[in-house]
Amino acid sequence: MNLEKKQSAYKIIMLIVIVAVITFLATTLFMYQYMGENIKYVPVASNDRGISSTLASFRKIIDQKFLGEIDEEKVLQETIRGYIKGLDDPYTEYMTKEEMEEFTQDVMGNFTGIGIYLTKDIERNAVIVISPIKDTPAHKAGILPGDIITKVDGVSYTGDQLTEASNKIKGEIGSKVTLEIVRDNKTLTFEITREHIKINHVEAKVLENNIGYIEFNSFDEGCSKEFKEKLEGLKNQNITSLIIDIRNNGGGLVDEALKIADYIIEKDKTLLITVDKKQNEEITKAEQDPEINLPIVLLINESSASASEILAGALKDNGKATIVGEKSYGKGVIQELLTLTNGSGLKITTNEYFTPNRNKINEVGITPDVEAILSEELKQQLVLEEKDDTQLQKAIEILKQK
Repeated sequence: MNLEKKQSAYKIIMLIVIVAVITFLATTLFMYQYMGENIKYVPVASNDRGISSTLASFRKIIDQKFLGEIDEEKVLQETIRGYIKGLDDPYTEYMTKEEMEEFTQDVMGNFTGIGIYLTKDIERNAVIVISPIKDTPAHKAGILPGDIITKVDGVSYTGDQLTEASNKIKGEIGSKVTLEIVRDNKTLTFEITREHIKINHVEAKVLENNIGYIEFNSFDEGCSKEFKEKLEGLKNQNITSLIIDIRNNGGGLVDEALKIADYIIEKDKTLLITVDKKQNEEITKAEQDPEINLPIVLLINESSASASEILAGALKDNGKATIVGEKSYGKGVIQELLTLTNGSGLKITTNEYFTPNRNKINEVGITPDVEAILSEELKQQLVLEEKDDTQLQKAIEILKQK
């Protein structure tokens, strides 16, 4: 089977998943123990003979001794998943044809489900909520950032089973799903009805003192165009400064984040530096004169990741925004999405990225210029009033002084 054919991708991505969402972390390859009344040791090809020879040895044993029927397609899929998992990279994922189709729809912002961004908490090997999507069933039910999903419809899931958990949460519009969630060492249960999820990637309004406010929920296809349209609307309302809010934004398409940076940063200035496995560098620079010449504050928090950190790093290093909030997540690697000949897909980590000043992001994050902590009590609130949002108020305070 030719796994080399590349139909292009997206230079992506995300830490995330939406459920409506997918992140595909693989299952295990297989384990062989021949057990019976007397233990027998069956010779298997050693590693120095290569993977194909080793698998051939296993196949010979299976053909000779396995009692059940062999589902060739399932064996193939699980073998590939196991191989990818052996790379020990949480962001490199194999997707079946069906999963690939769902993933592509999700990246384009079309999904059904309950409306939450999910990721794998690597330290706790848990499925964790980055954030609910505003005005979706999850948001209305009271799901909060940081919630750990332990069970879906009574079935337990770990972080290694993020794909299975997210697929289980998705389902037919109008059907219900029950989530068991751990929050502050308390176990909570939510029954939520699935809906078609419509994401407004960009929301905008005018705050006091003619301060414009634009919030990004994710960097999906088309959000840079939405940003430009929203910005023009704010300009028509005579804003004198701007807050860009990317808190709880787990990332998305790198190109979308770079287009937004290009609207703000001077032509020919560096936006991003990426380095591949051979240490080849690719430097992305702004291609146009900036369309914004206003004081800017960028809000970030511990759930701002990936493409969000690319935007934050570009604005910070080029002196185009004051970064306010809490240190970002620290996901500084880029995945490329490959479409294989049979319709399946491979999302593979290909580059590490650095800010224009060559600062490392992966497992480090972006440190804000002005730290503003949102208390745990405020983080637990489903709807946070502007006056209570200490990070937003700090941004407003800074811009009032400009």
